[in-house]
Amino acid sequence: MGKRRITLIIIVLFCLGVLSTAIALRVRWNKSLGPALELPAQSSLVGSTVVVAKEDPSKPGIISNPLITTTQSADILLVVTPGPYPTATNHPLCGGPATMTLLLIGSDQRSTSYVYGLADSIHIIRIDFTKPNLMMIDFPRDLWVEIPEISDHHGITHGKLNQAYLYGNPGMGYYDGPGEGPGLLARTLDVNFDLRVDHYLTINTQTFEKMIDSVGGVDIKIESPIDLSYGVSDPGPKYFLSAGTHHLDGERALLLATNRIPSTFQRMEHQKIILGALRDKLLQRDMIPKLPKLVAQFIGAVQTDLSMRDINNLICIAQAIPEENIQADSFPQSMFKASDIYDPNRNVTTFIYETDFDQIRAMVADFMKGIWPFQ
Repeated sequence: MGKRRITLIIIVLFCLGVLSTAIALRVRWNKSLGPALELPAQSSLVGSTVVVAKEDPSKPGIISNPLITTTQSADILLVVTPGPYPTATNHPLCGGPATMTLLLIGSDQRSTSYVYGLADSIHIIRIDFTKPNLMMIDFPRDLWVEIPEISDHHGITHGKLNQAYLYGNPGMGYYDGPGEGPGLLARTLDVNFDLRVDHYLTINTQTFEKMIDSVGGVDIKIESPIDLSYGVSDPGPKYFLSAGTHHLDGERALLLATNRIPSTFQRMEHQKIILGALRDKLLQRDMIPKLPKLVAQFIGAVQTDLSMRDINNLICIAQAIPEENIQADSFPQSMFKASDIYDPNRNVTTFIYETDFDQIRAMVADFMKGIWPFQ
């Protein structure tokens, strides 16, 4: 065999090897990290148009200075794309979709798994990649709702909103559909409030606490004193937060996020404060190069159907959204009435919130259109 032919074969084999590696990376890059939601199709979406920008391979999305920092393991590839970032455009920024709606769940599960656990917090985040902006609302966990697709298991048709996540997780054995706990919670939000999400991200209490500690804690500002010592085995002065600014480690951030005094609505407000503080911390200039390692550290400790590409797009757009384009709020407390109802599944009378579901659906419809419902 001639030298030229041998050289040609070697070149071809090398190219095939490079191609197969690139294909494998791209599969992992675009592959969901957990079970997909697979929500049933909505006929109302027929005829709608979504504009998606074409991506320049040399410039992911339309970002300047791409591919500055990367991390890669056997299973993931993450690229952080620093700015400068463009302003509003008719096409999505950061290589993302036009919009993404994310179901963010805080699980009360204290182990490292997601086999069980109630949805202790339920946040809906809508990100517009064209404006760009971010809107976030949260749902009280004690709403009494219809829970679909599990009536053949113990005859369950209704329960609290946070129970939909519990019943869907594999440890219960109640739900056979896609997406496990987040999948059943997403279906419950769709059935009751016409709210459809694209992806989910669940963080349990142990992961949340470790994540806060890994970034060096967060800085929060509160308007009135808060006592976090309830239930603490060794209470002390550090668990009393006076009005003003405080630096919280993971333990105290978790206590604040789960503090129900004086009400569920106050706890939801505390959670928004912590989420905002965590966002600010992650987007500090000295933190940007650390994000790939941080994501790699915790990616196996969360429950999500996001792909690594989705995560990269979210990191990118989070840096591009100006502070004035971020809106976060809860449904007005006046919309809800405290009540009790008998839960035949658990054979107990349980606390719930009553509300006008039609009013919530109308507000959700505005939210999904990018119209802020709390004017």
